[in-house]
This record gives sequence, C-alpha cells and structure tokens, in this order.
Amino acid sequence: MNDDVVGYVNENLARYSDWFYATSITVYVLAMLMFLGALAAARYAKLDEHAVEAELVGASVGGGSTPGDRVPGRVSGPAPRRSLGEKLAAMAYPVVWVGFVAHLASIVLRGVATDRAPWGNMYEFISLTCVACVGAGLVVLRKKDARPLLSFVLVPVVLLMFIGGRYLYTQAAPVVPALKSYWLAIHVSIISIASGVLLVAGVASILYLVRNQWPTVGAVDERSTGFGAAMRRLVDHLPSADALDRTAYKCTVIGFPLFGLGIICGAIWAEASWGRFWGWDPKETVSFIAWVIYAAYLHARATAGWRNAAAWVNVAGFVALLFNLFAINLVVSGLHSYAGL
Repeated sequence: MNDDVVGYVNENLARYSDWFYATSITVYVLAMLMFLGALAAARYAKLDEHAVEAELVGASVGGGSTPGDRVPGRVSGPAPRRSLGEKLAAMAYPVVWVGFVAHLASIVLRGVATDRAPWGNMYEFISLTCVACVGAGLVVLRKKDARPLLSFVLVPVVLLMFIGGRYLYTQAAPVVPALKSYWLAIHVSIISIASGVLLVAGVASILYLVRNQWPTVGAVDERSTGFGAAMRRLVDHLPSADALDRTAYKCTVIGFPLFGLGIICGAIWAEASWGRFWGWDPKETVSFIAWVIYAAYLHARATAGWRNAAAWVNVAGFVALLFNLFAINLVVSGLHSYAGL
C-alpha cells in the first residue's frame, strides 16, 4: 500500500461490510423477482375475473338466476380474497426494506472500519448512490398499487451493485491526502443522494414512455401472441401515464436542486484544493451538462403539450448520469481520477 494512504483499518468490520453488501444484493434480487411475480400474477387474476364475469352472464342467460334474486351491491359466492399478485407485492415490500437496512449497514460499517466517510472510491460511491435510489423508491412508491414498480427500480440497482462489487471493488483503506477534507462528506454525499433520486425519476419516465407506446387496451385478446401483445398486457398492470409522469416530476424536483447544490459544493472544494472554482474537467463538464438537461426537463414539463417530449429529456438526463458515473471515471482521465476504483 502507498505510504500516503497508510492508516488503521478494522479488517473485521470491513469484512462484515462486504458480507452485508452481498446480502443486500441477494435480498434485492429476491424482492425484484417477487414484484415481477406480482405483476405476472395480476395478469392471471384478470383472466380469472373475465372468466367469472362470463360465467355469471351465461348463468343469467340460461335462466339460472333472475334479477330478483340479486341484491344491489352484493355478489353471490364466496367473499373476495386477495389475489396472488397482491400477496406477493405485500410480502416483497418489507423484503426491500430488509435489503435496504443491510445495505445501509454495509456503508456504515465500511465508514467505521476506515474511520472516514465511506464514499472515497468508485465502489463506495456506487453503493451510496444505489442505497439512495432504493430509499427514494421506497418513499415515492410506498402506496400499494405502485409498489410493484420497485421491481424496475431494483433492476439498475442490482446491475450497478453487481458491477461495483465484481469489477470495481476496492479493499477498505484510508483515502489519499487529496480527499482528506470535510468536503468529501458533503460534496460526494449530496451528489450520490441526488443521483439516486434522479435514477428513480429516469425509470419512471422510461415506464411513462412505454405506457404511451403501448397504451392500455382492455379489449385485447389475452390469447394473442407476439411482442406487442405481451407489452400491452404488461403495460395494462402499470399505473397510469399521469401517475408515472407525476412520480418522475416529483423525484426530479427533489433531485435537481440537490444535484446543483452538489456541483456548487464541488466547485468550492476545487477552489480550496486546486485554486480554481471551475476548470472544465471532464467530470465537471458532464455534471454540468446533466444539470442543464434536467433544467430543460423541468422547463419542458411546465410547457403545455410537451409532456411526452419532457419524458424523453428526462431519459437523456438518466443516460447522462450513467455516462458520468462510469465512462468519465473509468475511461476518461481527469482530476477526478485520483480516487481510483
């Protein structure tokens, strides 16, 4: 190890942190599959509902019942039960919380083990961004009918955490002298939390565009095949386009000012470390571009008739965030490369 970064590290706590990290990924995958199962089960519940309606209509036509036999507001037969999809969604939501708590424990233990803010390299930065994304999803999608959407939020989270743990993992160690500043805790944490919230907004905008591409068509034959028919059946169990648009907007309204504040804090730290507030470093440049894209989204979202175009702008911001997270740090060299992987 470089003498500049030599320091005390609690190896036991660092090992526990790694275990909690792996546990959180496993739990997230389990919850994601349960939510996807809830969406799939919703389709079959709808098929059963159509079958019951057809049976009641047939019985009425065949003389099995008369209008006088029915009581308004009351359906004959057993009391309605919760569908399999509802049960899976109800069970999956607390499972996500378990993964979220394990993920937080991983970050906290990493910080205690190294006696510093636990986001001094790419592995730790991705972990913090992902936990912020899951936390935002748990809050924004807490209503029962919206909870299955957490499956789509967990997809990028699981992928990012797998890449971070498999290819970007770094042994717990003190940071280099250039990062030994209180601005590390302020600047990086704000950027990570803002990025996590904006990732949820991006997922919501993608689903909004999918919803508009394959609008709900209740008359579609459930027996029809093909990609288009499959997509329509899936879309039929998503929240409305308006609900998805509101979710994306709410997350962006929270993440956009936080992201801007993180950029300002980074500029202040740059002045203290490098003697200038802004130097058009690749990381600074792409962060500014992403911020401008989200500003354009909010402007387009407030313009009548631009709702669909605004969603595309938000997706562009989502892509810019991912590009800034990986390509800039791993491919392009700049002043922000000293943190290593």
